[in-house]
Amino acid sequence: MPTDVHQHLWPPRFLALLRARTAPPRLDGRTLHLPGEAPYVIDPADHAPADRAELARADGLDRALLSLSSPLGVEYLPPAEADPLLDAFHEGALALPAPFGVWASPCLSDPVPAPGPVIRLLHRGCAGLQLPATALLDAAGWARCAPLLTAVARLGKPLFVHPGAAPPAPPGGPPWWPALVPYLQQLHAAWFAFRAFGRPRHPRLRVCFAALAGLAPLHGERLAARGGRDRGRVDPGVFYETSSYGTRAVDAVVRAVGIDAVVAGSDRPYAVPGVPDLGAAALHALHTANPARLLGPA
Repeated sequence: MPTDVHQHLWPPRFLALLRARTAPPRLDGRTLHLPGEAPYVIDPADHAPADRAELARADGLDRALLSLSSPLGVEYLPPAEADPLLDAFHEGALALPAPFGVWASPCLSDPVPAPGPVIRLLHRGCAGLQLPATALLDAAGWARCAPLLTAVARLGKPLFVHPGAAPPAPPGGPPWWPALVPYLQQLHAAWFAFRAFGRPRHPRLRVCFAALAGLAPLHGERLAARGGRDRGRVDPGVFYETSSYGTRAVDAVVRAVGIDAVVAGSDRPYAVPGVPDLGAAALHALHTANPARLLGPA
């Protein structure tokens, strides 16, 4: 089943609630306002299910997993603000026909996030749990999210680590700054924090990092030089999603962690699917075999 594990599509009620807000994250007509990023004009076709389903068919996909856009910061809004947005996103996404599936996203503003809502979403058919990388940057983050992750692992579902909200860009920063600097820094830190704190706590949890984990796996030599003892260890429960990267970066990560650890993701509509020039067998692994291992039984 050819799969894209990372796409975005905002259901109508979710869009309406963003337009009703008076503070970021909010939509003013078609213009998205976030605290840390320049205003961004959305294309209505990007969030039209029929148009997106046609794109998925053109890409040869049988499954496209929809992700809450964690840079919006919805997960960290007070529950009274976050819950209606999260409900609108999940209800709308779960109601979409094939090829769409959805990752479950929790409210994280309570001191200890309760696993109950996530468990209910997983039982309703969500593919796994998504958390923003900003929730998992250190030992405290992995400890705080442990009840969620324990529940997910018990159900045999995976975790998808997605970039979270970006801090304000430096004055005069180019529009690509958030995607190239804070997003990748977050993923890089979350990956190392997982190795140090997350994996010992959750030995059976399957984890997928968006955007090749900010290329963190390529730092094995530096890890060894600075005292890391497990530079050569490949964790079979960790996967790396390819969005916005091409042949050189994907090939480098494959050399570091093996072809079995990389899964195809596009980040549509913010990027188009890349097709790494790695051969037919590798593409089958990225699009079909590896996503099946990540996601487990339906």
